[in-house]
Amino acid sequence: MTPAQPPFGDMPPDDFRRYAHTLVEWAADYFEQIETHAVLSQVLPGDVRKALPDHAPEQPEPFEQVIADLDRIILPAATHWNHPGFFAYFAITGSAPGVLMDLVSSALNQQAMLWRTSPAATELEEVTLRWLARLMHLPDQMEGVIYDTASISTLHALAAAREVAVPDVRTKGLAGRSLPRMRVYASEHAHSSVDKAVIALGLGHDSLRRISADSAFSMRIDALEAAIAEDRAAGITPMAIVATIGTTSSTSVDDVPAAAAIARREGAWLHVDAAYAGVMAMVPEFAWMRAGLDQADSIVVNPHKWLFTPFDLSVLFTPRMDVIRQAFSLTPEYLKTPEAGAVKNLMDTGIQLGRRFRALKLWAILRYFGAEGVRARLREHCRLAQVFAAWVDAHPDFERVAPVPFSVVCFRSAPHAYAGNLDVLNHALIERVNKSGDVFLSHTSLNGQIVIRLAVGNLRTEERHLRRAWDLLHEALDAFR
Repeated sequence: MTPAQPPFGDMPPDDFRRYAHTLVEWAADYFEQIETHAVLSQVLPGDVRKALPDHAPEQPEPFEQVIADLDRIILPAATHWNHPGFFAYFAITGSAPGVLMDLVSSALNQQAMLWRTSPAATELEEVTLRWLARLMHLPDQMEGVIYDTASISTLHALAAAREVAVPDVRTKGLAGRSLPRMRVYASEHAHSSVDKAVIALGLGHDSLRRISADSAFSMRIDALEAAIAEDRAAGITPMAIVATIGTTSSTSVDDVPAAAAIARREGAWLHVDAAYAGVMAMVPEFAWMRAGLDQADSIVVNPHKWLFTPFDLSVLFTPRMDVIRQAFSLTPEYLKTPEAGAVKNLMDTGIQLGRRFRALKLWAILRYFGAEGVRARLREHCRLAQVFAAWVDAHPDFERVAPVPFSVVCFRSAPHAYAGNLDVLNHALIERVNKSGDVFLSHTSLNGQIVIRLAVGNLRTEERHLRRAWDLLHEALDAFR
């Protein structure tokens, strides 16, 4: 039982040690027994709310009860992204080294706004991102900064593009000025974070022009050229081009060198969304995807997607960090320091003032697994995806609907003798499979058709987990025949 709490102060150190050991054992057991949990939570809406009181306790509660409620309330209502049968969206892993360093980060509780408020967080971020940039074979002039998600990375990239395209936008804004209309170009398959960025930046959603894709779901360069020419004729200024390496739906790859050439010619900012697949640039067999990255004005890559980093950690690389700082640097009197000018302050690289010590977990992961260990795991995920794709290609009742450049397979069931609606069928298959608790699949739409996505990205996923997903799909299909 928890001893009586002192009237002031924090949890006593001896209690902290005891509960910390309990929770480390809890986490280790969770990793070890992860397959005993249903991947997709099976609770109903409102179950968590009903299990908890509607007000905070007036009197202290034993911490043992808090831990007990993890098992009673929280775990049943968690969707287990660490499960090897998690194949939805972009499968991820919060690896053990990263989890341990998240504990250290919380204990240190760094506020990395100024260099002096955390020299460790400031300089370790610089060193760790230099390691990552070199692993990805990016030019040395690429400087990196850590944000939380790709949405925020893309927002900052397009804010920099706006800073270049609109004179004095920082001081005079956009409203009430005689300015040409601005345009951002992106594939029809580009992530919705681009939409949100143009809305948040005051450009208006109409400023985003979606460019049609080819049969491999890559942005058509001829369509991009035609759209820019049409806009130029109408007095619209190209502000930015967003090219994607690994689109969300199909993981298609845009022609980055061609997009870069157009961006240079038009004076537009080139942003490369490599949030999912960017880490593959460190694998020699995928050297082809590095083409054009050295010409980008900004690149986003998310270690929390496919570099085993606990959520959240997104990296924006740019050779033009001076523009980011020009857009966001602001130092009130109380934040002025004597070392100003001799150091870099993370608060100058975005909207957020304080920054968590996110670099700590990525630093530990790169050291624990080593570059070759990371490459080996990435290769294995791509191999597993090819194995599953081969099963789909060989079966008469299923068809693959997109190339598999990385670790995501897009496919659908299309039995020859089935007379019903295939979209309805595939939705039903997904729901039936997900209710098994063994795997979790998601869907998307390609060429106007509902398709199933199977994404491999978990450190614990083995071929047997793919086989289980495949068997469940067959069982579900048999139930609908």
